[in-house]
Amino acid sequence: MTIRHRTVLAFSLATLCGASSAWAAADGSSITLYRSDSPSLYASSSENGSNDGYAVVREQRNVMLQSGLHDLVLGDLPNHLDAEAMALGFPDGTAKVISQRLLLGQGPNAALTGLTGSDIKVLGDAGQALASGSLLRAGPDGLVVRNGNGTILIRQYAAVTTAGGQFPTGSSLRLRVDSSRSGQAEAVLSYPTSGIGWRASYVATLQPGNGCRMQFESRASIANRSGRDWHDARLLLIAGEPNMAKTSAPRPVMMRAMAAAAPAPLPAQSSLGDYRSYAMPAPVDLPDGSISQVPLYAPRSVDCERTWLYENGGNWMPPQPMLNEEFNSDSSTSITSTLRFGAFDSLPAGYLRVLTADRNGIPQFIGEDRINDTPKGTDATITLGTAFDLRGKRERSSLHVNKDGRTMDEAFRITLSNSGDSTRTVTVREHPNRWRQWTLSSSTVKPSKQTSDTLEFRVDVPANGKAVLDYGVRYTWTADDQPQS
Repeated sequence: MTIRHRTVLAFSLATLCGASSAWAAADGSSITLYRSDSPSLYASSSENGSNDGYAVVREQRNVMLQSGLHDLVLGDLPNHLDAEAMALGFPDGTAKVISQRLLLGQGPNAALTGLTGSDIKVLGDAGQALASGSLLRAGPDGLVVRNGNGTILIRQYAAVTTAGGQFPTGSSLRLRVDSSRSGQAEAVLSYPTSGIGWRASYVATLQPGNGCRMQFESRASIANRSGRDWHDARLLLIAGEPNMAKTSAPRPVMMRAMAAAAPAPLPAQSSLGDYRSYAMPAPVDLPDGSISQVPLYAPRSVDCERTWLYENGGNWMPPQPMLNEEFNSDSSTSITSTLRFGAFDSLPAGYLRVLTADRNGIPQFIGEDRINDTPKGTDATITLGTAFDLRGKRERSSLHVNKDGRTMDEAFRITLSNSGDSTRTVTVREHPNRWRQWTLSSSTVKPSKQTSDTLEFRVDVPANGKAVLDYGVRYTWTADDQPQS
């Protein structure tokens, strides 16, 4: 592999830096990956890296030690790192780390910084070899290369080649270690990084028939924009939201229906503190600039409920009784289509796409929404969109204020229309919020739900027809709450 560059002068230094730079980043890293919803991680059009997402990486490094106190350089690290949380250990106790310094792979020399500690060959304009050895540093003043003859600073060169056909990228870690012997040793490097994250990706295909049943597929989408490739990585996905205190540290922030195939191995789910974990059953390749998908659960058929919601007002409550006639007079005409289902298992937060078959049996997209972390046995509700065939109209039918008696009566008429070819049950959600003390005084339909700030009614609207809901509420207040005249 060759990288081309140009600077201005080359000369030799007779001194030695004393940095041991022989190392190898082994494949098969262990990565604990935290959830992130950052759009920059998953955008297919983005050409840049990202500082969103959060992962903790543990990887084995093969290093060349010298007996006694010396420097060791480890390269091929991601672009964004938490320097305070990086650690190198020697399981056999051969050496111990005295100090460490993170060298960030940024700017025009980022690719060369990733080669720190690697054996390279530096070439001139005519392809002639200028120097070969271990790269100690790459900066605006040139390359510092160490070989058996000393240390060389090269300021003018045309290309750099590496053995093995790979160009490590990212940052490097310079450590001062004290070793009891010379020779090869196995070390374990752990560090947090960003530019990599995961979130759940779900697809529900509604099945034909009068009831609501859907084929449900679950996958984990893993985005890598860290500036580093990982091969045969062992992944542990964490569902939940751990607190991240450092503002400067890495941050955790279209799937189509697939044809039936042989069942894929599924992750092993477990508890981890207050969170859920999913251990991937097989190693995964995560190239830089990629979005990979792995199964979370086996596809299954799930019962569901289609709902249609007509809502007016909100939960805001005034500081005193609101007597203004125009208050809460706005009326929407749109009716929202929703889908509700029970979680068959713990469902990590992510996005659910819903499909349904058209008249030719072809699955078509009808809506998408985010679902939050949903424990097993609880309900998830998503918004699909605005129903085309349904409309609502809300009119105030009466308002009477009795200041002396400290009461107020208000009534509404809600007319629902359905131009579709089947009956729809519409949930009408109202928020009586002129004052916090109120009671339902009348209604033509019994409420299906009533709380301190919400009234809900389920109204059947016939095909190609209309349905009317009338209801009234009475507000009361005390002398202390009496509004000013």
